[in-house]
Amino acid sequence: MTEVLVAFRFVVRVDDLVLGGFTECGGLQLETEVQDYPEGGQNTYVHKLPGRVKQTNIRLKRGLAGRALWEWYARVVDGELVRRNGSVQLTDGTGAVETEWQFSRAYPVKWQGPDLNATQNQVAAETIELAYEGLRKR
Repeated sequence: MTEVLVAFRFVVRVDDLVLGGFTECGGLQLETEVQDYPEGGQNTYVHKLPGRVKQTNIRLKRGLAGRALWEWYARVVDGELVRRNGSVQLTDGTGAVETEWQFSRAYPVKWQGPDLNATQNQVAAETIELAYEGLRKR
């Protein structure tokens, strides 16, 4: 029987950027659009044909540290689209990579700063969303 992997052991890599650790990673999702194709004379069903594959944005959240994510997004805001390749690696208890999702030609489309509240004691966090063009699982 294989070991069930836990969701808190993951590493995010993006080309040459040193981004640090993330507390959350979401949006590893692909969906194939379905095209209905009614056939003349066939009234008992409609053909379902595969269409384009679409993906959601990858959402990464971490404690506010360093400027790498902000600077990458700021370049996009300034009109310089810098695409990068990366991966999300899920590891086992020893740190060995068990599975990996590789994304390609990604760039930031949303940056969110921390919610600040003087009555709470929590880590200031930033979130970034990456649009990408391809996702492969290894």
